[in-house]
Parts: sequence; structure tokens; C-alpha cells
Amino acid sequence: MICFGDSVTRGITFVRGRFKIIRESYPALLQRFLGDEDEVVNKGVFNDNSDLLVKRLDRDVLDQHPDLVLINIGGNDCNFPWDQVAKLPDSEHIPIVPLDRYLANVSEMIRRISASGAVPVILSLLPLDPARYYQSLMKHYNHSIGHWISMCGGIEHWHGMYNRALKDLCSRTGAALIDVRSAFKKKGNFSELINEDGLHPTAKGYQALAEIVLSCIPDLKKTVQQMHTV
Repeated sequence: MICFGDSVTRGITFVRGRFKIIRESYPALLQRFLGDEDEVVNKGVFNDNSDLLVKRLDRDVLDQHPDLVLINIGGNDCNFPWDQVAKLPDSEHIPIVPLDRYLANVSEMIRRISASGAVPVILSLLPLDPARYYQSLMKHYNHSIGHWISMCGGIEHWHGMYNRALKDLCSRTGAALIDVRSAFKKKGNFSELINEDGLHPTAKGYQALAEIVLSCIPDLKKTVQQMHTV
């Protein structure tokens, strides 16, 4: 099993103004829960988006011949180049990876992974804490980004839009989807699950994410077995 994605897959947390790698990432916790019956490989890279996942799909996924590939990507795609927004708050800005290209990238990954004989599994976007995310941004950029955000919609608007489009894509293609976003919101208080940057999970948040994914593994294994018996 390969966990393919960005910093959330890698296991990045944010403590006292600094990013750090947490030992108990969701793939590491999955490995502990599953024991020796499965190998869980972490192929998460900090700051990756769907463009970059497509570029490393062969090396990090297809060449490894996995049975299951858990794909968690989108948070960096729907984010914005905040340094440019801060410099030009009255100009138009688009997400780092526009929605149509994001969906095309995810579609390509689903298609190529399926063609290789593995089962692609899409994880929805984790929820964020917009208030703390804006506070974190304001520490690095001037308050002009607040003006732009008020004119163009908060990041939660874009985050939700990409997530809805991702779920619709899975519905249309029949790709397996784990709605971690909805399940995560039921796991507890955001102040305990999401770090001060408003984006990355805390240790408790990674535990919650691993539990959500783990609950879906038995059904996903059945899908793998059925595919191999066809």
C-alpha cells in the first residue's frame, strides 16, 4: 500500500511557528495498526500539488507495483501565491493549480494506477481552520491580503469548491473515495485536531485521520481481491 500526497501524507506539523515532521504520520500509524499483514509506504512530499504528483507517479508509485494507492492531494492546489497577492491586492489571482487542471491531474492518476492493476483510492480534502490560517498568513504578509480575501472569497470557499468537484469526479468515474473531510469534523474540536497554522493536523489529528482510513481498509482489500480474481 502506498500513501501518495503532500505534507499531510508526509506527516508535517506546525509548532511554535515552525514546521516539523511528526514521527506518527497517518501512514506510520496505519502500519502500526495493520502490523505485518501489509507494508505501508509513505510517499508524501511537503508542499506538493497535483502537478507534481503526476510528475513523480511512475517513480514513486507505478514502479513499486502496489495493490492499493491512497491519494490525498488538493490543499496546495487550491491555495494562492500569497506573496503575489500581498504585492498586488487589487489584481486578479488564480489558485496555484486551477480547478480544471487539478481534476485532469487526479483523473490521470486514477486512470494510470487502475491500468497498472492497482486500486486508486481518493481521500477528500481535510477541513481547515480558516481563522487560524488567516492569522498565520498575516504574520508573514501585510494586511492587504485581507482586502483581497474579502473581495474574492475566503480560502474555505475555494477549499470547499475543490473538494466538491473531487467528490463529483469520483462519483462519475467510480473511483473509491474516503470522505475524510466529513469524518474528521466529527472527531473533536478543531483546536485539538488542527495546528496553529490552521492547515496541518496535530498528533491527535493524525491519529484521527489514521483511524478514519483504517476503518475503510477491509472493504478496500475486498476490492483488491475481487480485481485479482477477475
